[in-house]
Amino acid sequence: MDTLTITIGVSILIYVVIGSYAGRNIKKLDDYFVAGRRAPTLLILGTLVASVMSTSIFMGEAAFTYDGQFGAYLLFPGIAVTGYMLGALFFGVYLRRSRAPTVADFFGRRFHSRRLQQFAGFTIILGLGGYLLIVTQGAAILLSGITGMSYIASLIIAWSSYTIFTMYSGSKGVIITDTLMFLLFMVATVVFVVYIVDGFGGISTAITDLARLESKAGIASWTGIIGEGTSWRTPLDYVIWAVVIDIAWGFVYAVGPWQASRHLMARDEHVVLRAAILACFCVIILQMLIYGIGGLMNLANANITPSETVVIWAAKSLVPELLGALLLAGIVAAALSSASTFLSLVGFSIGNDIGSKPLAITVNATRKIMLMTSLIVLVCCYFFPPDIFWFMLFIGTVFASSWGPVGLMSIWSKRITKDAAFWGMFSGFFMNVIPATIDYLGIYHMPEHYPPVIGAVVSIAVILVVSARGTVSREENIYRLRLHRPSPSDIDLAKTKITLLAPLGLIVYGVTMPLLLLKYYVIPYQIGTGEISPDGSVNWNTGEALITLTIFILHVPLALMTMKVIWDRYDPRSSRNQKILRRAFLKEKTCDQAPQLIQNRNV
Repeated sequence: MDTLTITIGVSILIYVVIGSYAGRNIKKLDDYFVAGRRAPTLLILGTLVASVMSTSIFMGEAAFTYDGQFGAYLLFPGIAVTGYMLGALFFGVYLRRSRAPTVADFFGRRFHSRRLQQFAGFTIILGLGGYLLIVTQGAAILLSGITGMSYIASLIIAWSSYTIFTMYSGSKGVIITDTLMFLLFMVATVVFVVYIVDGFGGISTAITDLARLESKAGIASWTGIIGEGTSWRTPLDYVIWAVVIDIAWGFVYAVGPWQASRHLMARDEHVVLRAAILACFCVIILQMLIYGIGGLMNLANANITPSETVVIWAAKSLVPELLGALLLAGIVAAALSSASTFLSLVGFSIGNDIGSKPLAITVNATRKIMLMTSLIVLVCCYFFPPDIFWFMLFIGTVFASSWGPVGLMSIWSKRITKDAAFWGMFSGFFMNVIPATIDYLGIYHMPEHYPPVIGAVVSIAVILVVSARGTVSREENIYRLRLHRPSPSDIDLAKTKITLLAPLGLIVYGVTMPLLLLKYYVIPYQIGTGEISPDGSVNWNTGEALITLTIFILHVPLALMTMKVIWDRYDPRSSRNQKILRRAFLKEKTCDQAPQLIQNRNV
């Protein structure tokens, strides 16, 4: 047995043992569904990042940059990741205030509609069940390619490893193992990329060499390879596609069930905000590293087939065996972390959200539901062919068009009715799925970004029309107003000051990243293409130079806005918050919370 197999085997065993051990004291559904709502910032950060960084990133998107979109993916400003911050600000903290066990349950409570809760649960089961399918298949393909085992054997190992601790420990086991996996693949990816880039002579030399690569001309440009034989005829076609897909994924990060549900487990609202903003940093860094190494592999081998194995090939061929083993173990961890998250959410929805009436289920009953769900996925993995990258985009954008408008309007609209919420989610879902299916079957071909746009536009239109024909009930209105009252324990000056450090860091990123890209990417690229100014300075008449400025334009204003919203919302000295603290003190003056409330009130 070689180092690769041993390393991966040991890491999987550690996850199973620790994840299962975490479930030893679980007796209440609150512990099983939302980890007792006591998770600190590190665990929420770990599960946010780990649940989205799966084989679709390490294999599917790395292949995408290897095949031609290296420059485009590295230079674009990271529109999607802003969904973490905006989602936490304008949806996540309110979701946590609801204290619902699942996100679908939140919709049911917000609109007093079991029907809406059921349909939201249906979309989770169908959408995340499909996502669980592809990440399980990705993990099996990865294990098979690394160890030489058959696909079936690898599939059973991957499936059983995440099923055991997810079924037994629920969310508590998932967020702990997610964080361990996040730390592993984060550190392994950084060390791996540094080693590879150093072998290419440094980042500047590598970018210059890639700009001169004749076999894939244009791969390092700001649009990547476009034109005949690709999905984009012109730069504008690519920009439209990239912006729409990024915005759609921004909505996914903001309100998608496998991201938003993490906020339900947070210890307080400050944890929600800190973890979400830190997730922006971590996802940006990981994406740049993975996208970067995918494209740079063309300098070592421009003919890797299939291209989804580009990172696996690099781990086996270009780095010391132990480092390669750690990276591959990290990729397996990324797959297992996403799978455990999806399985838990699908299982929770089957147990809590489906059915004509709420069921008085127990922890053991939910575990049985989880096991049956996982067995169904295992069977489907055997019969359905994997299509990692494009299926990932499809599943994600379904939630953007169906959940995005309803999720945000459930917090910020006074006029949206329960019927409008149901039909808005229903139409957004099917008006995304139907066009995507028509395109997939070859009945009528359309650009990949059409289905989410069609779904979102139809969803918003339906919500507006149906809301205009109905009225908001008193119960719905009262529930929404209650969601806009922060918890007295979160109106705390010390907590608020610490939370403000997170968006401050995003300002630093927005200022420094354009400068780093200009020095280490744009100038070397222009040297390679011969576009550099005669004096060796940046030629600003190129798309590569100008697009770096969009990072500052996007992230700095958003970070400043975030700081203002956080300060206004949690400053204990504001008149609104003084009233909340005063009422809470009068109501809870005999409880343990009283000293803290007095301190906040007198700040």
